[in-house]
Amino acid sequence: MDRRWRNFFFIFGIAATLLMLLTFDSSWDQVYRMLSKAGLWFPLILLLWLVIYVMNASAWQLILRTPGIPKVPFLKVLKVTITGFALNYTTPLGLMGGEPYRIMEMAPQVGTSKATSSVLLYVMMHIASHFAFWLTSVCLYVAMHFWGVEHCVLNGFMSSLLSVLTIVFVLALGLFARGFRFGFVVKVFGILERLPLVRKWAAGFLEKNRKTLLQIDQEIGSLHGTSRLKFWGSFVLEYLARMLSCVEYWVLIGLLMPEITYLDSVLIMAFSSFFSNLLFFMPMQIGGREGGLAMASAGLSIPAEFGLYTSLASRVREFVWVVIGIGLMKIGNGDRRTSL
Repeated sequence: MDRRWRNFFFIFGIAATLLMLLTFDSSWDQVYRMLSKAGLWFPLILLLWLVIYVMNASAWQLILRTPGIPKVPFLKVLKVTITGFALNYTTPLGLMGGEPYRIMEMAPQVGTSKATSSVLLYVMMHIASHFAFWLTSVCLYVAMHFWGVEHCVLNGFMSSLLSVLTIVFVLALGLFARGFRFGFVVKVFGILERLPLVRKWAAGFLEKNRKTLLQIDQEIGSLHGTSRLKFWGSFVLEYLARMLSCVEYWVLIGLLMPEITYLDSVLIMAFSSFFSNLLFFMPMQIGGREGGLAMASAGLSIPAEFGLYTSLASRVREFVWVVIGIGLMKIGNGDRRTSL
């Protein structure tokens, strides 16, 4: 990546981090009490997320591995993965910061076309794994109801809601499956051509870059068509990363409520992440996660203060990794490919 662009992302990341710090809606006394309560479990949760980022990076590296394309060192992929997520946490709309950064960092390594297609395919894989995780949680809730778990009550409203969500999640996964097989970039610009505000720009961009966009779509579809093992390996890694992230809530709430189970934490994480993703336009999904945690906690008969404590711990963990991610921008940027 050009040094000027990297400096731009770095300065932007620092400014966004400082803004997050200045607008943090909890006092330092609350943070201190939370860290004291978590004790040694908090640094272990930070390490847990390092494992999750390793899984994310491994999923992306599987997509990057293509015959005839130089192999990118794993530590380079891991560094860019962590920084990309840090930028996503700090920017509205999520993908406005991290994905352009990933493309620009990988372009000198594998070429612009492959960098773009790999990032877009990874984003699709990442989002599809969320839908698979949410669908799993719906099935889990129904199964726990039939096991006689007290808090899993299937009344008329809950049955209707779960039915609608199941249909939505299955349809979404079907759309992703079609995009994985045939690509989606050209079709997206075809849709944008019909929208009033961006019609002219989209038509001009599509006409000027049609050949490149078709090549990107071809590269997206080729992984599903010719490298099924890599495709499913990448998807499974992303899905397992979602399941592993539930351990954070299991540990944090379990410190105050030992009877909570891992399956309970899966339901809490699913409800919280679904609700917060509905507010994807907010940096760090501020408010969405807290609302989701509050509703999930109430549904599972967990005291509201436990949910707020868990949310605060999760926010602090995210902030630590944001700082680490922004700092990694200035590490390992030598001219050699194997600099990291």
